[in-house]
Amino acid sequence: MSIDKNLPNYLTIARIVIIPIIVLTFYFEDAKFAHRVGALLFIFASITDFVDGYLARKFHLISSFGKMFDPIADKLLVGCVIVMLVKKGRAGEIPCLLILAREFVVAGLREFLAQVRISVPVSRLAKIKTFVQMFALSILILGSRGSGIECLDILGQISLWVAATLTVITGFSYLKACSKYF
Repeated sequence: MSIDKNLPNYLTIARIVIIPIIVLTFYFEDAKFAHRVGALLFIFASITDFVDGYLARKFHLISSFGKMFDPIADKLLVGCVIVMLVKKGRAGEIPCLLILAREFVVAGLREFLAQVRISVPVSRLAKIKTFVQMFALSILILGSRGSGIECLDILGQISLWVAATLTVITGFSYLKACSKYF
């Protein structure tokens, strides 16, 4: 199977380009359609996160661009959506702050480890955390206004707290794994 060597990078760029469109959907609060479009775009962007990494590893298409911009795209996507969800009163501040704080800490740790040429692999629990986080954010973007399902808001809040808990656990695990290099 032949694959364009830049496809993972194109997917990363697509994820970044989609972010302002997702943010724009939040400004059409009363439009059921906007909630649906925002959720679908976020789900698409979340899938590109998985697919670009998978393709890069499977077909040995890892690039300097991808190493640098893939984590930036992920953090921009999650950070922008979290800010908008809190701004619009659709997500609690505490779980969102926990998620954002962990992202900043881990990004700083990765930067430090890169300087000392150490790589810490992503754990299985961190991958589960990412899935739960993307699920929770998708549900919260769609919400009861976009779906007509009243309990979806509660499911989103519960999922967000589960994601925040996993975020804290994986953040401490990452910190512990890195502490021997300080």
